[in-house]
Amino acid sequence: MSQIVSLVQTLAKGGPVMIPLLACSIVSLAVIVERLAFWWREADRGVAQRALLLAERGKLDEALEVVRDARGPSARVLAAGLGERMRPLTDTTPKPLLVVRGKPLIQWHIERLRDAGFDRLVVNVAWLKQRLIEFVGDGSRFGVHIDISEEPAGALETAGAIVQALPLLGETFAVVNGDVFSDFDFNVLRSRLAVRDVAHLVLVPNPPQHPAGDFGLEDQRVVSSAVEQYTFTGIGLYRRELFANLEPGVRKLAPLLREGMAQQRVSGELHRGLWSDVGTVERLKALG
Repeated sequence: MSQIVSLVQTLAKGGPVMIPLLACSIVSLAVIVERLAFWWREADRGVAQRALLLAERGKLDEALEVVRDARGPSARVLAAGLGERMRPLTDTTPKPLLVVRGKPLIQWHIERLRDAGFDRLVVNVAWLKQRLIEFVGDGSRFGVHIDISEEPAGALETAGAIVQALPLLGETFAVVNGDVFSDFDFNVLRSRLAVRDVAHLVLVPNPPQHPAGDFGLEDQRVVSSAVEQYTFTGIGLYRRELFANLEPGVRKLAPLLREGMAQQRVSGELHRGLWSDVGTVERLKALG
């Protein structure tokens, strides 16, 4: 542990070599140091020492890769939305904390992701963020590790939120909208991303409130348009390559996905089980 402290002190002193390194990689450094401390305590010192050596040499990107590889499957739960259509319920309660069948929506996601082996989760927060932070904590009571990604008021849209959290995510990672309810099995999602693909999307038959759908599905490839359109569930598996060269800021996901579709690098599947976009009070009540 003294080596970790020494590394942080060296970087913090701000020598002429370390100042730009610290300025450009503060998020990466924070992730590395946090995980090194954990691994040191948990006696997984081989990983800690390997990452530490790279970081001491100024190779923070390589050290971060060691951290990512050892973290296990990761997932992103999007929970920063305002929930305007759910008012007055969301005036005091963030939408992911609304209760469906005895549990907050976000708890359903956390537990189902955990049961599928996703033990490293990132939750983004903005509206009523302290309520969400207090509820999920560090994830230990759910049997996972949760990192919080705080966003400005108004949030960053889906792609912007993912870009901000990239240092906390692995090479491939699941994403689920915090305001949907579904019985989709995340176990099957983990093996769905082919080597050259950048995304795998879960689609459903169009619900009454969205009759036009979002995308087509042809031979397990998602296309921008087709004779029969389906609705995107907000559940997907992504490769970090899709977001790696993007600048931070507000950014929608759909344009990135359509670029991937044009290159035939987005696969998909049709889920015919339970799924609901909990976007209105009426839909919340319908779930019981």
